[in-house]
Amino acid sequence: MKTNLNETNYKNLTREERGQIIAQKYNITRTDKGDFKVPSQFGMGNYIVKMSSMKEECDCPDYQTRKGKCKHIYAVEYILNQEVKIDNEGNTVITQTKTIKVSYPQDWKSYNKAKCNEQPLFMELMADLVKNVKQQEYGFGRPSFPLQDGIYLSALKVYSTFSLRRFTGMTNIALEKKYIEKPCNYVTISNIMNKPELTSILQNLIQLSSLPLKSVETKFAVDSSGFSTCRFARYFSYKHQKDMRYRQWVKAHLSVGIKTNIVTAVSITGEYSNDCPEFKPLIEKTAENFRIDEVTGDKAYSSRENHDLVNSLGGTAFIPFKDNATGKSRGSSTWNKMFHYFQFNKEEFLEHYHLRSNIETTNHMIKSKLGDYLRSKTKIAQVNELLLKVLCHNICCLIEAVYELNINPQFCLKSQESV
Repeated sequence: MKTNLNETNYKNLTREERGQIIAQKYNITRTDKGDFKVPSQFGMGNYIVKMSSMKEECDCPDYQTRKGKCKHIYAVEYILNQEVKIDNEGNTVITQTKTIKVSYPQDWKSYNKAKCNEQPLFMELMADLVKNVKQQEYGFGRPSFPLQDGIYLSALKVYSTFSLRRFTGMTNIALEKKYIEKPCNYVTISNIMNKPELTSILQNLIQLSSLPLKSVETKFAVDSSGFSTCRFARYFSYKHQKDMRYRQWVKAHLSVGIKTNIVTAVSITGEYSNDCPEFKPLIEKTAENFRIDEVTGDKAYSSRENHDLVNSLGGTAFIPFKDNATGKSRGSSTWNKMFHYFQFNKEEFLEHYHLRSNIETTNHMIKSKLGDYLRSKTKIAQVNELLLKVLCHNICCLIEAVYELNINPQFCLKSQESV
């Protein structure tokens, strides 16, 4: 850190150096809300800097334009990282603390093995998983295509990101390796993905695929993300005086283990559905097979009912409170306790809340590997395709856990023999 800075060559200084000048020359004070009031360097007035463990914000034009650190943020960091003391002899002692960014090591050897062997292991694990699907009973007429094979090929098609016609080659590979009993036309896969009864089966398979990690995951995060479709909706714009159209999308609500990014529960809704009502079914579904210690979610899930639910399951919900929230319990002592914990131990609260970033990682993993759009045209097929994306993601997470955590995936539900 430079100590001989001055404003004569101001234009040649970096923002960090300008911030150091502000910290040394002007008086930075705290507001009643705990923010920092930084005086303007060349004008009248002050700028408010908000500092937290997750991000920094400033209301100056520079930050609002760039969304990056401005000189006022650097000034606050400078005063936070230095301590000024006067010893017994009257000497001023300045102690500066250097902030070190925490990094997490990656087991590259295990990671590389998992990625190099992902495709053959995916085909093998998916074949083992679909064996839990109960075969359809034969009625009358031409026998239908085996449901196990149909689900297996549908999942493999979504994993490959191929179109139905281009996927025909992988169908032949699965037949050669005896993962399916008989070949089928690409139209058959499309017909299977359009079956309404497939939705509940896929949700059970997602739950089943997460069970090998039940001894690993005890902390979970909840969030939703949208996937675009090929369907468009129209509306009339009074501003432009013409018909406008926009792409419709489907919303996936996920409950995710923060250590391995495994999805433990999922629900699919329309594009305008709220997040908060989906919290209860997701957590209850997760609690059927996992021990819950912590659940994190953003402000959309902030409600007394959600706090009480997690507390009744033996866990703690780290959900930040909205600006207009109060500590009134209204029958919920958990809400009152967590509200005061949020107000008086915010830094410690945010350390737990920061685990929520793992579900953003999960959404990115699904969209970057399997696509952020849905090829299917009908509503039922779109829901099933999105569930298949989540199922494929879970299998990929299991493959990484095989090499990194040395687990042996066994797909078995306590409550049922088959789904």
